Amino acid sequence: MLKAYIKTTETLKNLRADTAGVVSFEYVIVAACIVAAVAAAFGTAGAGPIFTSLSGAITAIAAKVTSAVT
Repeated sequence: MLKAYIKTTETLKNLRADTAGVVSFEYVIVAACIVAAVAAAFGTAGAGPIFTSLSGAITAIAAKVTSAVT
């Protein structure tokens, strides 16, 4: 019984001192923030500000090329 207690105590001490899990959790938080920022910029259904700007620019360029060709 004493061996099990000592082994459990040592395992809990090692778990408390282990910081690798904390770092992994921080990476998950950073990744979630990046995904949220990209979704906010590009929009989830093609209606974000960057999508709108690029779409407008491509339409304007296509109109200029079409008028120059004809």
